Amino acid sequence: MAGFVGSHLTEHILSQSGIEVWGVDRPLPSTPNLRSVRERITLLAGDLSDRAFVLETMRKVRPDYIIHLAAQAAPSAAWAKAEETLVVNIVCQLHVLAAAVELGIVPRILVIGSGDAYGLVQPEDLPINESCPFRPNNPYAVSKIAQEMLGYQYYLSYHLPVIRMRPFNHVGPRQGTGFVVSSLARQVAAAELGLTEPVIMVGNLEARRDFTDVRDVVRAYWLALERGVAGDVYNLGSGRSRSIRQILEQLLAMSGRSLEVREDPARMRPSDVPDMVCDASKFRRQTGWEPRINWEQTLADTLAYWREELRAAQR
Repeated sequence: MAGFVGSHLTEHILSQSGIEVWGVDRPLPSTPNLRSVRERITLLAGDLSDRAFVLETMRKVRPDYIIHLAAQAAPSAAWAKAEETLVVNIVCQLHVLAAAVELGIVPRILVIGSGDAYGLVQPEDLPINESCPFRPNNPYAVSKIAQEMLGYQYYLSYHLPVIRMRPFNHVGPRQGTGFVVSSLARQVAAAELGLTEPVIMVGNLEARRDFTDVRDVVRAYWLALERGVAGDVYNLGSGRSRSIRQILEQLLAMSGRSLEVREDPARMRPSDVPDMVCDASKFRRQTGWEPRINWEQTLADTLAYWREELRAAQR
């Protein structure tokens, strides 16, 4: 809950009226992402891989809605920790679903898959709709397919009202550096402050991805819970792709500094897809969702976040 998407989602839910928010996060010394809302929520320290903890928490809360965000979320990290990614992403969700069945409660449950599940898409597949076949090309994508299918199985077997989402790339303030836009923004901010050499290390700049602001994404998640059809699945994305090169150029222009760009072989993925474009028309028709935050604002806010974080760390 205290992570990137979870903190933005918490803020959005609290902007609605009459909703009590409970969350779970692993024990941490602090929860800076939740500083603006910490006094308005109940945050439990625990680990969803602990079945007994999940069951007791569900018994205590008896939720009406569950949004399951807990996961190892970085595809790049999944290559280094494939076993951990598969176990954590699948087993944690299994514990949540199984607890609902054991306790006889039927909350509406949002299961978060990933557009990465489509994997090695072909040019003729673009834009990608929900009928595109899965061709997973990394362990993270495999884990998200398993999470999604597990949710669907519990819908079919136990009639749990599970709604499945396949978000494509989402970005914004508070995202970790295991993701390309946040990594680039942090490098630019660090170079501006003189904390590093004036060099930006990059991977494949020609890859194109469909990016959506996290604040638009969490709005979509709440709409999915309210208006989505149980058992169904929805893509979520902006409907256009941008190259990593274009994003880097925009960040450099926002900085105004002269920074060297240097290729780092370690940032290259073992397999990569040239282009990914999401067709979210099904979700838009079902819920009326549209992105609201323009791309320039997303980049400016992400860069401003890292400037402030790095300045704060120096104080």
